[in-house]
Amino acid sequence: MQKLNRFGYLGAVVATLALLTSGCGKQSATAGAPPPSGPPEVSVVEVQPQTVSLTTELPGRTSAYLVAEVRPQVNGIIQKRLFTEGADVRAGEVLYQIDAAPYQAAYASAKAAVGKAEANLIPLKLKADRYRQLVATNAVSKQDYDDAAAAVKTAEAEVEAAKANLQTASINLNYTKVTAPIAGRIGRSSVTTGSLVTASQATALATIQKLDPVYVDVTQSTSDLLRMRQAVAAGRLQKGGAGQAKVKLLLEDGSRYPLDGALKFSDVTVDQGTGSVILRTVFPNPKNQLLPGMYVRAQVEEGVVSNAILLPQQAVSRDQMGNAVALVVGADSKVAPRPLKVSRAVGDKWLVDDGLKPGDKVIVEGQQKGRPGTTVKAVPFVPKSAAAMGALGQPGAAPQGAAQPAAQAKK
Repeated sequence: MQKLNRFGYLGAVVATLALLTSGCGKQSATAGAPPPSGPPEVSVVEVQPQTVSLTTELPGRTSAYLVAEVRPQVNGIIQKRLFTEGADVRAGEVLYQIDAAPYQAAYASAKAAVGKAEANLIPLKLKADRYRQLVATNAVSKQDYDDAAAAVKTAEAEVEAAKANLQTASINLNYTKVTAPIAGRIGRSSVTTGSLVTASQATALATIQKLDPVYVDVTQSTSDLLRMRQAVAAGRLQKGGAGQAKVKLLLEDGSRYPLDGALKFSDVTVDQGTGSVILRTVFPNPKNQLLPGMYVRAQVEEGVVSNAILLPQQAVSRDQMGNAVALVVGADSKVAPRPLKVSRAVGDKWLVDDGLKPGDKVIVEGQQKGRPGTTVKAVPFVPKSAAAMGALGQPGAAPQGAAQPAAQAKK
């Protein structure tokens, strides 16, 4: 019994010590946590006006600068094809040779007819000259002289008609050589050697396209066009000069075309089906990288906004009515909501038309900490790209909360 009482006493002591130890641990842990002090930190940007060049991205299609369909102008059999499909050809280069034998014979016949008509004219002129001298002395009647003069006129007309026929025969003979009307790249041939072709047939023998430069036709809605004109009229948007209307191009795979184009003109007719107008741009294409029919996206310069206010998109929220709102830190470090009027996105920022003034501090990060009316501590906003560069040891601001070097941590 004494042994049992002794063991019971020892167990009670151990349990009491365990409870005391756990209580002390809780008190030390509670004492180690520093109580929160000071206003919460929020990241802000200070509004600074700047000059912004506005662009709009529009869909479009490429088309050849010049297009010529090669068709025969005389009937005949194709004897030769003198070009390589898909190659570049020069203006005036012979592409096809049509059998010229019948046209050569027609030319020779027309030439002979001219010689015959000129030969018939000679005696008639001599006879008319003699009659003109004789009629003065009444050696021949005036009627005979009139008939001789009329015969000369008829013979001269026959000579002119024969010469016209000769010219027609010469033109047809030259047409047996089908030449390239423009310089450019020629496509596939629709006929082969031995094919019969006819003058002005519906099917083209081949098509030539000039691909340097190249057209890019894009569509712009009339609502965007009216908005841009209203901005210009109100003075918010300044149009650049004709030489400044540059256009950049994005290809189908998302890559950027290396050369800039120029805006030439906008169509004067609105497409009733789509409510849009056509903008024609021209791009240099020295390497034939742009082919007719490609889908592209053109970034067209609209104009320049001076004293523009740009705000990061994460700094703007929407109220229940869908209106844009930003939180601004005042001079007393208190947060106040500010309704905004934004017109469009410029990259990853909003273009603010109304609601902010230079020097305003707008909360970008920490909106949940800065409720309207609360006091906050404003620190400069550091974009993630700049923060990442600072973390890698490259020029740029270091991110908030980044670990300090070991030597400084020991201090």
